[in-house]
Amino acid sequence: MQNISVIGAGTMGNGIAHVFAQKGFTVTLIDTQPAQLEKALATIARNLDRQIAKGTLTEQDKQSTLGAINTSTTLSEGVAKADLVVEAATENVDLKLNIFRQLDEHAPQSAILASNTSSISITRIASVTRRPQSVIGLHFMNPVPVMQLVEIINGYATDESVTKKMTALSEKLGKVPCVVNDYPGFIANRILMPMINEAITSLFEGVAGVQEIDTVMKLGMAHPMGPLQLADFIGLDVCLYILRVLHDGFGNPKYAPCPLLVNMVTAGYLGAKSGEGFYKYTPGSKDLVVSARFNA
Repeated sequence: MQNISVIGAGTMGNGIAHVFAQKGFTVTLIDTQPAQLEKALATIARNLDRQIAKGTLTEQDKQSTLGAINTSTTLSEGVAKADLVVEAATENVDLKLNIFRQLDEHAPQSAILASNTSSISITRIASVTRRPQSVIGLHFMNPVPVMQLVEIINGYATDESVTKKMTALSEKLGKVPCVVNDYPGFIANRILMPMINEAITSLFEGVAGVQEIDTVMKLGMAHPMGPLQLADFIGLDVCLYILRVLHDGFGNPKYAPCPLLVNMVTAGYLGAKSGEGFYKYTPGSKDLVVSARFNA
C-alpha cells in the first residue's frame, strides 16, 4: 500500500496528507477549490518548519515530504491509482454519501475506502457502495501531526482483513490505533460530547463561570484543556452536529444539546474559527480571554 488519496484539503485533510507524506507514502490531496489546495500546502510547510525548529525534522525531510504530495481538483483523476482513499470532507452526511458513490465508481476495486468522519455511521456510508466490505472509518484527531490516536471504526460489513491492514498502517504512521464498532459517536465523541454538553449546561444554569469550569477540569481531572475551550477549538457547530447525531441515534434525552449551545451556533458564535465562542480569539494573540458575554 503506497498510493494514498485524501479528499478535502481543510484542517483534517491537510494534516492527514502531511503524516502520510512524511512517512514516505505518495499522496494525492483532492479538493474542488484550487485556493484551498494552495492554502493546505502552505499550512503543511509551516507545520514542517515547526518540526525543524524543534529539531525533530531536517530541511531535506521537509522537501521530501512536500515532494510526495500531489494535488488534484478532480476526484476521478485523484483516486484513479489509489490503494487507500481517506475522505476528510465537511461533516455532512449527504456530501459524504455523494463522495462515496463517486469513489465506488472511480477508485480501483482493490482500494480501501475510509472516512475520517467523527460521527456519521460507517455502515450508512458503506451502504451506498458496492463494496461495503472495503469501507472503514479512520478517525484521526486534530491536530493530526501531533495527536497519536486513530479511532478505527468497523462498519457492519467491514472485512476483518481491512481492519487489520488499517491497524498496521496506523502503527506505521506512528499512531496508536483503537478499533471500535459502528454506533452513534463511536467511542471518542460518545464520551466527549456529553461531557462538553454538561459543561455548557453548567454554565447555562449559572453553576459556575467559563474559567471556573475549565479550571476544575484541567487541575482536578488533569485535562490539558478545559471542556469549554476544547469546544471552541473543535467548533461549536461541530459539537452541536455530533450531539444531534447521538440524540437521534439513541433517542435518549441525555444527549439533547444544551439550549445555550444551540443559540450560540445559530448566532454564528462558533468558537476559534469564528473569532468568538466561550472565549474571544484575537489573531496573533495566545491570550485566553473569556467572551464578554460570559463575564460576570
